[in-house]
Amino acid sequence: MKLGEILIKEGLISEDMLAHGIEEQKKNGTRLGSCLVNLGYITEEQLLNCLSKQFSVPSINLAASDINENILKLVPAELATKYLVVPVSRFGRILTLAMSDPSDLAAIEDIKFATRFEIKPVVTSEHSILKMIEKYYHIQKMLTDVLQELDTIEEQGDNVKSLVGEVEEVAERKEDEDLSDAMTAEDSGPAVKLVSKIITDAVTLNVSDVHIEPYEKDLRVRYRIDGILHEVMKPPAKVKKALATVIKVMSKLKIEEKRLPQDGRIKAKVKGRIVDIRVSTVPTLFGEKIALRVLDRSAITLNLDVLGFEESNLTGFRRAIKTPYGIVLVTGPTGCGKTTTLYSALTELNDPGLNIITAEDPIEYSLHGINQLQVHEKIGLTFASAIRSYLRQDPNIIMVGEIRDFDTARIAIQASLTGHLVLSTVHTNSAAATITRLVNMNVEPFLLASTLLAIQSQRLIRKICENCKEKTKVPDAILLDAGLDPKNIDFPIYKGSGCDRCRGTGYKGRVGLFEVMLVTPRIRETILKRLPAHELEKAAIEEGMLTMRESGLAKLRQGLTTFDEVIRETKVD
Repeated sequence: MKLGEILIKEGLISEDMLAHGIEEQKKNGTRLGSCLVNLGYITEEQLLNCLSKQFSVPSINLAASDINENILKLVPAELATKYLVVPVSRFGRILTLAMSDPSDLAAIEDIKFATRFEIKPVVTSEHSILKMIEKYYHIQKMLTDVLQELDTIEEQGDNVKSLVGEVEEVAERKEDEDLSDAMTAEDSGPAVKLVSKIITDAVTLNVSDVHIEPYEKDLRVRYRIDGILHEVMKPPAKVKKALATVIKVMSKLKIEEKRLPQDGRIKAKVKGRIVDIRVSTVPTLFGEKIALRVLDRSAITLNLDVLGFEESNLTGFRRAIKTPYGIVLVTGPTGCGKTTTLYSALTELNDPGLNIITAEDPIEYSLHGINQLQVHEKIGLTFASAIRSYLRQDPNIIMVGEIRDFDTARIAIQASLTGHLVLSTVHTNSAAATITRLVNMNVEPFLLASTLLAIQSQRLIRKICENCKEKTKVPDAILLDAGLDPKNIDFPIYKGSGCDRCRGTGYKGRVGLFEVMLVTPRIRETILKRLPAHELEKAAIEEGMLTMRESGLAKLRQGLTTFDEVIRETKVD
C-alpha cells in the first residue's frame, strides 16, 4: 500500500489532508511523509509507524539515537548524501542502515559494495536523515577544509597572520550582511565558514550559550538548549587556534593575548535576525576556552504575563513594582532569567511621565524610552558610582544590574529612602536566603526592613514537547521519596517520548518557577529579629507565599512540565 493509503486507513488524515500534502510535495520536491509532518497533520512518531508498516521493516527515531562517530565514518559522505542514508549500528558483519526508502535496492547494493558489510535496512523520515547528514557529514567536510587551510598556512611559514588578515577582510566586508551567507560564500575561508555555522546553528536552535572547550586531543563544542548542555561537535585539537583567532577578530579582542581572560562582543545578522553575542575567553590547560552568550531579542517576549507567574504571585509582584519607592529584588542562580523578568517589569512600567534609568553589566537588550548605562569597573564606573550620579538626574525608577557588594547595597538603600523605586538582582537560592546574603554584606537589618517591598526568587524548568507529549505514571515510592503525598497527586502526569522536533529530548522551551515574598509587617519584624532563613521562610509561607515547589507542582498540574524537572529544580518544603 502507498503511504497515503495507510495514513487514511489508520484514521490519521483525511482525503483533503492527503491532497494538500501531495500538492506541497510537488512544490518542494520532498517526500510526502515529511510534508504531512511539516503541515502538522501527523507527528513524526505516527509517520515512522506507518513507514514501518509500508516497508515491513523496523523504524528508528534518529533524533533520539546516539550514533557513534566511528559508525558514521563507515559510509562515505557522498553515498550518504546521494541515497539519503545514515549508518546506525554494526553487529559483526551486519551494518544497520537508516533509509527513507528501504526498497531502494540499488542504494543497498552500492553501500554493500563500498563498505563490505551486509546491510540491514531500517526506515526513518527523510527530514531526520537530512538533519543527521547536515550535522555530521557537512561539518566533517568543513573540519577537513580547515585542517588543509592550516597546513597551507604552516607551509607558508605565516603562522596565523594570513588567517587573521583573511578574517578581518571578510568581517569588514560582511559587517552589514547576513552571517549565515558566509557559510557558502566563495571568499570565506574554511575557518570563517565553521565559526559562521556554529553561530548560525546556535541562533536557529535558540541556544542560550555556546561552549568551545579545548582538550589534549580534541575540542568539544556544546550548545546549551533549554538549560541543558548538548555536545554537537568534536573537532581535532589542531582546529582550536583557528577557531579562537576567528572569534577574537570578530569580537575585537587581542589575538596575541592568551594568558589572561578577555571579554568582547559580536553583533551580527543571522538569517535576517540581529543578535548580540557576548564573548568570553579563559586560558585553560590545553588552550583558551571560549564561551558565547547568544542574546536574540526576537526570541524573547518581555511580558510579565507570559513568564509563568501564578496569579497570586503576579498580583503581588505587580503591586510591589508599582509602589513609588522602595526596593524590589529578583534572585536566583546564573541563567535563570532574572534579567528577562526585570526587563519585563521595566517594559510594563515604561511611561513618558516617568524617568527610568538603568546601570547594567552588560546591557543585554536595548529598551526604547529607558536610559541604560554600561558599567565599566576598570575605569571606576561601578554600580555604586553610577547610581550616585543617577540620583542627580531626577529619576523615578532605577534598575541596578546586580547588588554584589556593600557599596552598591548602601547606595541602593539610600536611593529608596529618598523616594525612588529601585529594582535589582542578587544571586541567592531562595527569597528568604536573600536577607542572609545582604546581612553578610554588612547591611543593617533595620534598613532592609524599612526599604524592601518584595523579594522574588525564580528558576527555569523545561517544558514538555507538545509534539510527543504522553501520559506517564510515577510510582508512589518515588513520590514519597520526593516529599509528596501520592493522595495529593490527583491529576495526570505527562512526559515527552522524544521526537525530531525536540531533538529526542522530550522537552522544548522553558517556563519559570517563582516564589514572591512580600515584605509584610510580620516579615519586617522577623528581619529585625535577625531570625535564620528557614524561620523567615516559614513566616512568609504563613503570610501566603507560594514556595518554588508549589509553583512547580502548579506547572505539573497544568501539564507544562515533567515530574523529574520539578524535583530537579526545587527542594522539599
